[in-house]
Amino acid sequence: MALTVEESLVIEELSIPGNEKVYRIRDEKVGLNALICIHNTSLGPALGGTRIYPHPTFESALTDVTRLAKGMTYKSALAEVGFGGGKSVIIADPRQKKNPEMLRSFGRAVHTLGGIYICAEDMGSTAEDMMVIREETPYVAGLEHERCSGDPSPFTAWGTFRGIQAVLKKLYDSDVVQDRTVAIQGVGNVGSNLAKYLFWAGAKLIVADADLNLAEKVAARYGARVCHHNEILSVPCDILAPCAIGGIINSNTIPHLQCKAIAGGANNQLLTDRDADELMRRGILYAPDFVLNAGGLINVSHEFEEQGYRPDLSRQKTHQLYDQLMIIFDIAEQNRFSTQAAALALGDYRLKYGIGKRILPPTFHHYVR
Repeated sequence: MALTVEESLVIEELSIPGNEKVYRIRDEKVGLNALICIHNTSLGPALGGTRIYPHPTFESALTDVTRLAKGMTYKSALAEVGFGGGKSVIIADPRQKKNPEMLRSFGRAVHTLGGIYICAEDMGSTAEDMMVIREETPYVAGLEHERCSGDPSPFTAWGTFRGIQAVLKKLYDSDVVQDRTVAIQGVGNVGSNLAKYLFWAGAKLIVADADLNLAEKVAARYGARVCHHNEILSVPCDILAPCAIGGIINSNTIPHLQCKAIAGGANNQLLTDRDADELMRRGILYAPDFVLNAGGLINVSHEFEEQGYRPDLSRQKTHQLYDQLMIIFDIAEQNRFSTQAAALALGDYRLKYGIGKRILPPTFHHYVR
């Protein structure tokens, strides 16, 4: 069923099993072609980023947005932030096709949904883009605004850093980062912040990015070795930290891995859950991405508390992702299944029994009219 919101903006609801709601958004006048997926709202409104990416087909965009939304459901459940899981994808090259009119039209579509989905920054979008979307709807997070948290990437990177410490503790019975080798795939906002934290903790860094100039810039700043982005997955290291696209840990890449563990900030690093079983079989410790990369979500979620945003509370809860991972490692070890299965089982338990369910509705402090 398609709903014409205005002359050119059309919202069509799609029937995609396993999801509460999936919408296709089109506005030919401004070149908008987008998807919003609401996976699960049993713990609260769906909260998830808006990815702007030039998917080659509609089907690939649909696969991406549904996988990401499901990941947000489990990320929110495990972080106990009182939100559900959702995601959106605008099918466009953010460097060439993104424009304010497109973002405003997307904002009007989000507003039409009445608050069941709240968008935020993601790959290809920025905090400044969210400010444009805010012109049309209050249902936005991570704004550069005095009552908001701004760019969430430093918190995402800090949670990833704490996850790496937990992995080192499990591997070596010491979470000291000094002299451990970490290979970072992707040095955008999250990856570059992670490199900074690891550098100050004394790690030996290897970095790679599809943008070679960016990789070289980060390498020069933090004394890292640059690796070609097609080779980073196979370099010998203690920790491989994927911080770019998803699906890169799969049956084709796993045989080439020379890391002792995988702990990175990217979403959906495993192509399938079966890949976690193969990692376990090969003795490679996997830190489920939707656990240790929850820092950004934790940070923006604090914007909606009745008392308003407090960065110290966001920092404290992000810091505790270390403990969350140690619990998951113990569950996996005791039950002799993968860390991915352990994290999903814990998430399912919290969803089933409503643990962490939102009691008060979100407060949109940034939106006063």
